Amino acid sequence: MSAMLIHNYLHISKAPDSMLVKLEAHKIDSSPYGINKQRRSKIARNSKTQRKTGKSLIRERQRSITEALYSYIDSGCLENALHLFEDMEKSDTFTWNIIIRGLTDTELFHEAIKFYYQMQCEGVRADYFTYNFVIKACGRVSFLEGQKMHSKLFKIGLDWDIYICNSLISMYAKLGYIGFAENVFEDMPIRDLVSWNAMISGYVSVGESNSSLILFRKMQAFHIKADKFSFISTLQACSMEFSLSFGKEIHCQAIKGGLESDPMVQSSLLSMYCKCGRINNAERLFSIISLKNIVHWNAMVGGYSVNSLPLQSFACFIKMQEGDDNLNPDSITVINFLPSCAQLKSLLMGKSFHGYAIKRGFLPHLVLETALVDMYGEFGELKMAECIFDHMTEKNEISSNAMIAAYVKNDWYREALRLFKNLCENPLRLDTFTISSILPVYAESASLMEGKQIQCHITKLGFNSNIIISNSLIYMYAKSGDLDTAREIFDKMMVKDVVSWNVIIMAYAIHGFGKISIDLFSEMTKNENIEPNGSTFVSLLLACSISGLVNEGWEYFNSMKQHYDIDPGIEHYGCMIDLIGRTGNLHQAKKYIEEMPLVPTARIWGSLLTASRNNKNIEFAEYAGKHILLLKHDNTGCYLLLCNMYADAGRWEDVERIKTFMKKERLGKTIGQSTVEINSKYYGFINQDKSHGESSLIDEVLDILLRQIGEDIYVYSKNRFRPDNVVEKREKLPERHSVRLAIAFGLISTTVGKSILVRKNVRMCEGCHNAAKGISKVTNREIIVGDPKVFHHFRDGQCSCADYW
Repeated sequence: MSAMLIHNYLHISKAPDSMLVKLEAHKIDSSPYGINKQRRSKIARNSKTQRKTGKSLIRERQRSITEALYSYIDSGCLENALHLFEDMEKSDTFTWNIIIRGLTDTELFHEAIKFYYQMQCEGVRADYFTYNFVIKACGRVSFLEGQKMHSKLFKIGLDWDIYICNSLISMYAKLGYIGFAENVFEDMPIRDLVSWNAMISGYVSVGESNSSLILFRKMQAFHIKADKFSFISTLQACSMEFSLSFGKEIHCQAIKGGLESDPMVQSSLLSMYCKCGRINNAERLFSIISLKNIVHWNAMVGGYSVNSLPLQSFACFIKMQEGDDNLNPDSITVINFLPSCAQLKSLLMGKSFHGYAIKRGFLPHLVLETALVDMYGEFGELKMAECIFDHMTEKNEISSNAMIAAYVKNDWYREALRLFKNLCENPLRLDTFTISSILPVYAESASLMEGKQIQCHITKLGFNSNIIISNSLIYMYAKSGDLDTAREIFDKMMVKDVVSWNVIIMAYAIHGFGKISIDLFSEMTKNENIEPNGSTFVSLLLACSISGLVNEGWEYFNSMKQHYDIDPGIEHYGCMIDLIGRTGNLHQAKKYIEEMPLVPTARIWGSLLTASRNNKNIEFAEYAGKHILLLKHDNTGCYLLLCNMYADAGRWEDVERIKTFMKKERLGKTIGQSTVEINSKYYGFINQDKSHGESSLIDEVLDILLRQIGEDIYVYSKNRFRPDNVVEKREKLPERHSVRLAIAFGLISTTVGKSILVRKNVRMCEGCHNAAKGISKVTNREIIVGDPKVFHHFRDGQCSCADYW
């Protein structure tokens, strides 16, 4: 209707001009005698008035069109606005700004930038407002476009303008180039509150939460009063840093500033308390909020999920739809509740929420689709996760990180590396979370060389000082067998959080240096004053278990609740079963399992089974194995261990029973493989491997070594083979196991005195363990062998595991 009115107005307003001109022309031409001076003067005055009237009408018409254009943009009718803009005879800067703003507001960022370039081509001069709109668009398009715009501003002298600089800070932060944002911020001659807020939120957006908190302190030192946006960003940083004390301080400042009733501040406070593990504080705050909106409820639904309280999350989800609030769940509600579905181990519930999202028309939705990928990854439904990921209309770094994390969690390392390499070639910029997600893949796949290459890439990207990346690097090197490099990275970290300490404690634990882990724990709690969490005690108890520090293990286990108010979880109890098993008191271990407050899992029974094997007790092994069979656990190692114990005891019917069960459950035996790195290249071996080019030399060296350590090649558990198969099976005895072949090849391929690092994908057998001890003594070399659980450091005929693994 507006377009029709404008169309009619334009056509009607032209009529008086044309008719008047024709009429005057007719009057002049009709007089054969000409026109006298007085008459000519009057006509001239009328003509001047008519020209003024025409210009006024044009200006009025232009103003009406501009107002209509503005109205279209504000009402979201962008297509109508573009049609009207195209019909305009001449457009000024203000008109172009309206269109560019409309395109930016509707997230048509590429089109907004194209219109800017078209504006320049038509000779229309851009002003201050134009650049603000275009900078916003560049922040969602590419770093290159942002740099072009920044260069333009520098040339025309607008790079110092406070509002332009604020826009540039936001642009660089959104693009992930926080260093450029810092440069703009530092070079500003004058800063206002928006400048500080843009920089604080910028740090949060790229995961540098600690820098955000430091900058907030600096802002207060300059006596700049924070507003609600300052508090919201800082509370997000507190959540990321798990800094409860800082968050409480912000809460107090919000109350003093009269912002405690602001819905956005309230929801940020709820989120902060929940993510810092203080769900009681969040519940108290939630109860005193008089007018609860969907954002408040969503914060609580998500808060319960974050704190692994899925039943409370579900109850909150139900309650928000009842009573006075009577709110319908939105897309954020679904996003926040999906983790609870995984915690409840209810795939059906997760699929139901997926269906609800489709029914309500929430999809496509970038964040929701990412949450679905994460949920299906937790359930091991990787085909479903891939389907959602592949059909996403828009992807970003977070969605890619979720898919990589799903692959890693389910041991699909090859697929994770493939996706990561695609990201490296894609315009999507790698962020800290992408790299921290992929680093464990290099650790688990024994690609130490490739891990070092990605560390070089991290240095080029400027992520050296990022705490998340540093923690992941420590983990990668520790799990790859390079403990020295892991410690070097840890020592060079300027700032360490609780995760940093947890990882380095774990690193020394899995390498069998439990006493160093204990020393690190003491330094962390006493010198650095960092409060440990549940993961800290998992690493610490693991150290005690692997190193046989029984008394210390009980002391730390008891201190969890007494001194730190931490309830032991299933992983803590698993470590204690390992610890009891080392003492050989299997009756105590069994009693401990029966009396523990948590339902025993396959991990718990597996610990008892391992203790039974090490103590050669078939009775307790059967007891543990029976429970593992009832749980139908898919870890083939437990079944093979029990199978071997039956074979050692000559119980062949039980061996066949276990094998039949494994075949029925489609649990195949993992092929043992060992790898050794020589001159930045990896060489793999399997049992009885003859495919290597140096096989003859390897066999010769291995035979010499076995004779030197006095090993009888026919001494190993012949009971495992039926009497009629002994001769046939002699060829498969341990002297040609993969780990021995890898050690022998490492010895002949490296300089004298250099340590040998071998990675094995399954547990090392007792025979190979004894052989490695002997070889380390006769060669005077350190031999490091890493299996899925621990790293064995063989020196001078001794092993760091003290022969218990």
